[in-house]
Amino acid sequence: MIGSGIFIVSSEMSRTVGSAGWLMLAWVLTGVITMLGALSYGELASMMPKAGGQYVYIQKAYGKLTAFLYGWTVFSVIQTGVIAAVAVAFAKFAGVFIPIVSESNIVLDLGFMQVTGAQYLALSVVIFLTWLNSRGIKQGKWVQRIFTFTKIAALIGVVGIGLYFAFTHNVLAENFNDMWSASSYNGLAMPANWESLTGMAVLFALGTAMLGSLFSTDAWNNVTFIAGEIENPKVNIPKSLLIGTTLVTVIYCLVNIAYLSLLPLKGGIFPSIEAQGISHAANERIGSAAAVVMFGNAGVYIMAALIMVSTFGCNNGLILSGSRLFKAMADDGLFFKKAGKLNKNRVPENALWVQAIWACALCLSGSFGQLLEYCMFASLLFYIVTVSGLFVLRKKEPDMERPYKVKNILPILYIILAGLIALDLLVFKWQSSLLGLGLAALGIPIYYLINARDEKS
Repeated sequence: MIGSGIFIVSSEMSRTVGSAGWLMLAWVLTGVITMLGALSYGELASMMPKAGGQYVYIQKAYGKLTAFLYGWTVFSVIQTGVIAAVAVAFAKFAGVFIPIVSESNIVLDLGFMQVTGAQYLALSVVIFLTWLNSRGIKQGKWVQRIFTFTKIAALIGVVGIGLYFAFTHNVLAENFNDMWSASSYNGLAMPANWESLTGMAVLFALGTAMLGSLFSTDAWNNVTFIAGEIENPKVNIPKSLLIGTTLVTVIYCLVNIAYLSLLPLKGGIFPSIEAQGISHAANERIGSAAAVVMFGNAGVYIMAALIMVSTFGCNNGLILSGSRLFKAMADDGLFFKKAGKLNKNRVPENALWVQAIWACALCLSGSFGQLLEYCMFASLLFYIVTVSGLFVLRKKEPDMERPYKVKNILPILYIILAGLIALDLLVFKWQSSLLGLGLAALGIPIYYLINARDEKS
């Protein structure tokens, strides 16, 4: 779950809501929604502890077509889109150390498309981690453990220093002085300015701002994809879902308190880090701006290194888990047949490489922000479908063993809250949301083509 988002998205979020109170509410609500989803998935995971996770749950509740649409959307935009976005973020911060791989270095200009040094590095990271995971589950496991421990320890350090500043400086108090006065930065106005928000406009802005925080907490469900390789999955998957989402929610909220303790929320396009504030941090690198306040100019390099560690470890987990879903689909005849084949290391190598090829294509297709928007609406949509499937299965399979059962109010709350945010994105981020929806719908004719092929053979 902990990748690049926590170091970047608060900048855009602060320009959308314009106050410390609403910014923190967006992060808290995101944590609550994520934990509600995790608790709901816990019941499904305890019922069906099989590799493939969410794909398996959807198939059991709704049948093969809906399961295929989910798997197709995961492949076309959700999983591969997040892999691409995180790889681009890794490269973005690597450019701090190696200018040749920066976003400003155009290494190939095809007229209709420019390829930067950052995109080349992003491709290299995806390919390397795919190769590493094709060597076996143990290699992927140890990379995950080392990088997860390192980034959590570093984030706790950031929180500690931020809280020290909170008690010794006035920045946090000033940020919370008028904490519920929402406003939105209009960069298109002449001159650019902050415009006050009232009534329903505040709630719409809150929902739009949560695009960033939801992206930052996404991938919490990926542990269900590798259920077949986890010891005692009926107990350990629900437990890891709850503990993992709770831990990340607490860390993310504390990191944002640290940001608000170090930098003013509202800023502008000025030369100094403090004057830029959270809202106008250079290239939206809010983590780097905070580090400069903490450590001086060396902070840029310290934070860049931390983010590289974080994104590298995050992408390792995404690449490891996503391939297991595509293997489950292949086993059902709904994906490339060879994707279901295990290599000598007992991992689905072909599925790993198919996933890598498409993720690399997405790395070349857009920036971090564009990739974020493509994947989040589709992701939310299928989270809602899956949690709704919990009630479908309670009717269809009342006697199925449920070692863990969630109270009805929790999945209902998840469906309502996630549905409202999805609706908000559909209205205010309609182009990227419709693109995600269109990619999902494209799976319908593909499904029937696959079925027609199988009937002929």
